[in-house]
Formats: sequence, structure tokens, C-alpha cells
Amino acid sequence: MDISEKNLETTIETALLAQGYQKRLSGDYDRQMGLICDDTLNFVYATQPKLWEQFKQQFNGNVDQAKERFFARLTSELKARGTLTVLRKGIKTQGCHFALAFFRPANKLNPDLQQFYEGNIFTVVRQLHYSEKNNNSLDLVLFLNGIPLFTAELKNDFTGQTVQDAMRQYIYQRDPSELLLSYSRCLVHFAIDPELVYMTTHLAREKTSFLPFNQGKNHGAGNPPSWQGFATAYLWESIWSKESVLELVHDFIHEIEEEREEKGRKVLRKKLLFPRYHQLDTVRRLLTDIKTGGAGKRYLIQHSAGSGKSNTLAWLAYRLSVLQDDTDHAIFDSVIIISDRRVLDRQLQKTVRQFEQTLGVVENIEKDSQQLKEALEKGKRIIVTTLQKFPIIVNQITSLAGKRFAVIIDEAHSSQTGEDTSSMKKVLTALSLEEAEQEDSAEQEDMEDRIVTAMRQRGPVPNASFFAFTATPKPKTLELFGEHREDDTYEPFSLYTMRQAIDEGFILDVLQNYTTYKAYWGLLKTIEHDPRYDRAKAHVLLRSYVELHEQTIALKSEAMVEHFHLQVAHRIGGRAKAMIVTASRLHAVRYCQQVRRYIEQKGYPYKVLVAFSGKVLDHGLNYDEASMNGGISEAKTAETFKGDEHRILIVANKFQTGFDQPLLHTMYV
Repeated sequence: MDISEKNLETTIETALLAQGYQKRLSGDYDRQMGLICDDTLNFVYATQPKLWEQFKQQFNGNVDQAKERFFARLTSELKARGTLTVLRKGIKTQGCHFALAFFRPANKLNPDLQQFYEGNIFTVVRQLHYSEKNNNSLDLVLFLNGIPLFTAELKNDFTGQTVQDAMRQYIYQRDPSELLLSYSRCLVHFAIDPELVYMTTHLAREKTSFLPFNQGKNHGAGNPPSWQGFATAYLWESIWSKESVLELVHDFIHEIEEEREEKGRKVLRKKLLFPRYHQLDTVRRLLTDIKTGGAGKRYLIQHSAGSGKSNTLAWLAYRLSVLQDDTDHAIFDSVIIISDRRVLDRQLQKTVRQFEQTLGVVENIEKDSQQLKEALEKGKRIIVTTLQKFPIIVNQITSLAGKRFAVIIDEAHSSQTGEDTSSMKKVLTALSLEEAEQEDSAEQEDMEDRIVTAMRQRGPVPNASFFAFTATPKPKTLELFGEHREDDTYEPFSLYTMRQAIDEGFILDVLQNYTTYKAYWGLLKTIEHDPRYDRAKAHVLLRSYVELHEQTIALKSEAMVEHFHLQVAHRIGGRAKAMIVTASRLHAVRYCQQVRRYIEQKGYPYKVLVAFSGKVLDHGLNYDEASMNGGISEAKTAETFKGDEHRILIVANKFQTGFDQPLLHTMYV
């Protein structure tokens, strides 16, 4: 078997040619314009012949002048707007609007559109010499209608090089100022070896960030081995197929804005977003299942922190909003996205808005139930609301039997929305520390329980499909939304595990980086069988007294801060963070106050944030998250913790943080 890098290159090229790609040589590529000009012209001639004749007549039939003007405009638009926008929207010149790609028609009403779709020209070039400055080459470049889409560097570990070498080659040996390698000119750059695939949308020397594009193996990182060939063959056999590429360009690749901190100030930077494998696979499999079986099913998407859940959810919502059946009718009248907390709801709204290509598609429900009712009745395409309205949503969609809905539930399990229940009110307004300790340790019904209860009471909802996104489903949630197996257990429709997220470097394994502060203390009872002595209650009260005592908290805070300062803070380039998990909200308030006092006393350069729901009464004073964090609202706590200043986060044990941060150390007290 030929195990050289060249064999991998040949294998990929052969597979692409078999799928309908055409082969071009490096000499066919115009290095100055960054195009295969013949392909672009052939596409225009084949799909828009009348328009080209109209355009050419403006130059008195002079073909050379027409071509010069056309390519001057095309290269100018590619530089100004980027490849993605040009492919989606085309270019205008001399009063003529040229399409640069045709995507799959939404229906079969216009047969000409299907013909245009089939007229797209896909090209593969091996060893493309792209630079006007030197003779550097890229192993593979894929083109759509003469416009470069993807580049690839190939390595083979049998020859001593791996995908890591391919990534280093992009970072250190590929100049991002080169036309082909500049931001938004080529959409994605792939690093490939027989076992692994990584990709990036932006080459920026040492700042380049590559993401894994792998299927996962045994619930961890990597790809399952293939006895037929290369483990990474799914990339060129499936992802790079012509139909898949056009779908990626039209529906999945997006340009978004990210807020970054540069030289002490926040700036907005554009970023091309390309789905990771599990995101793309999840959305595509869901769409296929729905087109086959129609509305009315329930799906569980169990994706860990670090999975990019908000993006997966947004991609799914937009695809569901335009999904049609075989008769060219919309399967869903509206897509409803419901999120757990206000802060996550705002973050989710921002993500969904970033994906919006047509203004007015997204309706945010920020008022009352009447606004929600009107949005459902009017058939708004995508509706974003909160989990607290879930029972109302179920009632509404049941009453609108003539319409069909897709209901996407974001992190159903994590919301602690029992503030309207008596048990939560007791915790938040407890008159004593002992009472609060008991209430906070009691089992409470969270939103996941309420969703399950509401759906079981209603029974099947044939005009709605439910998509539950969660990292850690409860057994009853798994039973309600999961798929039933032959052994009478249930499994999620899609699974991206915490192990895979850890293996791929998106989250850290806290089980390898945590410390428990174990308290050694005992209680002496002189009369063993005293009937006035309730052992369980006394144990709870005395332990609460010990653990909430000012001296106990002071000693523990000192130990934890010193450990963080000496052992943890310098890691991850001096940006490591820690989380202190406490037993209750009152514990969180007390520890926050004491940790801040100790840090100020020692003069350490760390800032502390605390996260908890509602209000806590302590010594006659009411505390909430904003007052504890110096005016930072609940909606901004997660965003603030992303910065470099705040290094320690204190949370109550039952508070679900939603903070996907590089927490190197977790301490439990």
C-alpha cells in the first residue's frame, strides 16, 4: 500500500472527480485575480447567456473589454464583500446582475432553477501555486465556478508528519496577506491526515485558531477507524460533495461579529463561522428525519458544554423555518425557541440575530403572553421566548390544530425557576441561616420537571415537534424526549459528550483540577438515648452553624485564595480562573464578602464575581447578584467573567452557571 502523502492527495482527487468535480492544473489559476477565470466565464455563459449578451453589447460586442470590466467588478466585490456574500448575492455591473452560484431551489415550481443549480462548476486543483511572490503551493484547493472555497494541507503520519504539522504549516509558512489566504477570500482551510481533520476560517499567523472537524470515537475525540481506507474519508466523500458544499455556502457558513478586547478597549471583529462536524451532522440528520416522518416527534440533543450549542440551535431553527415536504409546502408554520434564564435568552437572541439573512424573520417575545399568542397566530417564522412561558406555549399550539410548530428547548434542565413556588420563596427570604440551609438543601422542582409534567399532562401533540437541548438530562427527560431502544432504555438522538469536549480542548476536566476542603469536627453527646435529641436535625443545624461561622469561612477563604494564588493563577498564560462552589446562596454571599476582604488585605490583583438567583436576606440586608457585583446586572455577569480581570467565580451549589470558561480549578466548600 502506498502510504505517502501523495497517495492521500490522489485518493481525494479521484473521489472528487467521481462525484462530478473537474480537474484543473495550477497554471489555470490567475494568481493576480485569485480566480480560475475560464470556469467563471463558462458558468456565466451556460446559466446566464442572454444576460451576458446584454452586457457585452454595452461594449459594442468587444468580448475582451466585456471580460475586463466583468472581472474588474468581480475582484473588487470579492475584496470588499468577501466570497460568501458574492456567492450568495452575486454582483451588479453596467446595470446587469450576475449570479455567481445557484443553490438548490426551495421547490420544483420553476424547472429552470434546477437546471441552473446543476450548472454549477466544481473544480479541484492539486499543488496550486498561489503566490506572485514565491513558488509556494497548497496541496489541494476546491473551487466553485472559478472562485476558491476551500484549501487543504495534507500530511501522513506514516511518513512522520501528522495533522499537527499541517496546522503548523498554515500558521508559520503561509502568509495571510496573500490574496488566496486573506480573510473571507477563501472560506475554510483544512488540515488533514489519515486520522484527523482540523479547520480554520481565518489565518492570522500565531493567532490562528484551528477547530476539530472529527466525528468522534468511542464518545471521545478522533474518528472511528475504517478498514476500507482512510478514517477521514467522510470529509471528501460526504462533506465536500457538490450538494453538501452548496448547502454549506447557502445555509451554514455565516459571517458574524465578535466583541474582543484589544489594547484596553472593546472592538468588533468579523468572523466566518463554519460548523463543527457534530453541529452539521445533528442538523442534517434532524432535517432528514423530519422530512421522512413529518411533525409530531420528540428529539433529545445531548451536547456537552463546549459543543457550541447556541450555534447548533440557531442553525437548526433557520433550517426548520424553511423546511418543506415533498409537495413543496412548509412543514412548520413557526419555530419557537425557548431559553431558560434571562441572561442566556439575551445571548441566544444575539446568536440567532447574527444568523438572520432576511430582516424580520425573528420575533423576540419580551412583553407578555398576549404578544406570544399573537406571534403564534400570525405564523411568525422564528419566535424566541423564555421557559417560564412553556405551559402557555403548549396550550397555544394545542389549540391551533391547523398549524404545525417546531419547539426548540434550550437547556431545559438548568433553570431554577421555582421562585414562584413556596419552597424557593422560603430560601430567598429565610429569617435564619439554619432555615435557609435546610430549605436550600431540599429537593426542588426545576423547569425540567415542569416541562416533563406539562407534556405528560397534555399527552402527544401531533402538530408539534419538540427538540430538547441539554448537556445532562434527567432520566425522566431522557425517557420523554429520547429514542426507545430494544433493551428498554432510552438514548439521545444526537450525543456530543463531555469526554469529547475535554479531549478536543473546549472545556477542562474539573475532576483533575479540584480540591475539597474537608472539615474535621465532631459532636459530643453525653446521654446516648435522650428522647429530646433528634440526631438528624441536630446534625444539620450544628453543621450549618459550624460551616457558616465567620471564623470557618475566613479560614477556608484564606486557604483557597492562597492555593489559587500560589498554584493556579499563573497557568494558561497567567489567565487561569477558579470557581468556588458553595452549599447555598447564603454561603455564596458570605464567601464572596470574605474572599474580597482577604484579597484586598493581601493586595492580590484578582477580582471576584458571585452568581446566584433572586435575593438573599442576611442580617436584615437584601443581597442580589447586581448589588454583590458592583452594579453588574445578571445579564452581564457571564459576559464580564469572560474578561481577564475577574479570576474567581463563586456560585451556589444548585445554581447552573452556563459559564463556558477556561476554569482551571474548582473548589467545593
